[in-house]
Amino acid sequence: MTQNRADRTKRLELQAAAEQRREERQHAEALLQAEQAQLRQRESLELRRRCYIELNTASRQFLTTMTTYLHALRHDADVDAALSELEAVRLAYRDRYSEAQMIAPRPVLRACGAAKHRLNAAYRKIKQLAPSLSGAAAELQALEDELHEQVWPCVGAQKDAMRADLGVEDSP
Repeated sequence: MTQNRADRTKRLELQAAAEQRREERQHAEALLQAEQAQLRQRESLELRRRCYIELNTASRQFLTTMTTYLHALRHDADVDAALSELEAVRLAYRDRYSEAQMIAPRPVLRACGAAKHRLNAAYRKIKQLAPSLSGAAAELQALEDELHEQVWPCVGAQKDAMRADLGVEDSP
């Protein structure tokens, strides 16, 4: 009888030890999964952050280069170089926007799409009208004013949407 009790006690101890090891494995696995989820989340945030920085820079550069082109036309100086720079910057913007389409969530894409629409509309208008206005300061100033009044706010809204997605808060 003593032997049976000792065997039973030993069996219970082994079962308890096996149960404890199983619980420890489950806990370790849960921790690993949580760490992996946090890592994926950090990587996603960093990917979006990099994408947003590049798109914000490209958007602002596109807009600034349109203004530079209008200034070149107004003063009839280095127009070809300004136009060449505008085309290069436009292509860089297009590439950054394409990347954002694959990375950014829909709320950010809506703001980016609105900015893209305004930027492209301004670009088409400048390409269409500006060459015939070379040296016409008032008309070129009107185009530049339109850029500042209609396009910059959309680029700013795009930036705000990206900052909100990244959890960046404005200082009071």
